Amino acid sequence: MRDRLTDALYGLGWGAVRKLPEPVASALGRTIADTAWKRRGEGVLRLEANLARVVPDAGPERLAELSKAGMRSYMRYWMESFRLPVWSAERVRRHVTINDAHYLTDGIAAGRGVIIALPHLANWDLAGAWVTRTLNTPFTTVAERLKPESLYDRFVAYRESLGMEVLPHAGGAAFGTLARRLRAGGLVCLVADRDLSSSGVEVKYFGETARMPAGPALLAQQTGALLLPVTLWYGDEPAMHGRIHPPVEVPETGTRAEKTSAMTQALADAYATGIAEHPEDWHMLQRLWLADLEPRPGEGRR
Repeated sequence: MRDRLTDALYGLGWGAVRKLPEPVASALGRTIADTAWKRRGEGVLRLEANLARVVPDAGPERLAELSKAGMRSYMRYWMESFRLPVWSAERVRRHVTINDAHYLTDGIAAGRGVIIALPHLANWDLAGAWVTRTLNTPFTTVAERLKPESLYDRFVAYRESLGMEVLPHAGGAAFGTLARRLRAGGLVCLVADRDLSSSGVEVKYFGETARMPAGPALLAQQTGALLLPVTLWYGDEPAMHGRIHPPVEVPETGTRAEKTSAMTQALADAYATGIAEHPEDWHMLQRLWLADLEPRPGEGRR
């Protein structure tokens, strides 16, 4: 019953929100965000705890302001995502500004394959639409399997409507497909700031240890593809901005594990730069640092 309700709510969002006038949809998103923030649920408290590491000198009032702005940013992501399939290519181009895009366009033109790796900042789906509709470049990505299966299917259909090829995260087949796309000179985009496999790479992130996926670094090593960190942030609605950071190079020496560790740390450092500059647009409502994942007395590992 809960799964069916969840699927129905998302279906309502994609069906109804896209038909609302934009000012109405924006106001609805802010109202939902403010209501969730006032209730101080688990997601809001986790967001504040995460922000406390990003802005260590912030007091309780500042953290509350950031978490409120963060929930508004998060709901803005959802309101935009529900409406994004009906946005024209011209609208996407008009409302998205990407700094240092030459790193990406030069990499695509070189035909060596390009990996974009980014954190949960602002609207990564809108950034993907900018790639497919402004650069006219399709790409392949990976999606976490959701429950119920019908909800996962909705997300796949939504992202495919934006011009993305979507592979399921579960299983090892996705890595091989991504590698083939890159060897053929294709583009791969991965949201890569939270490990979903419990076998990721440990990095120093805002002074503490976290774990991030090894996939982007391993793909770059195995295929010779260019690895580009990207960070995003919101401007005045409906504008969104992004920055493509300089390529993360494969170290000349070291074992594969050592190279993977160094490259993943370089990604984490680029993410941290963007998050520190725009903490209110970081949509991390889950546990991230290893210290938060340790079991409590009487609990198993979460």
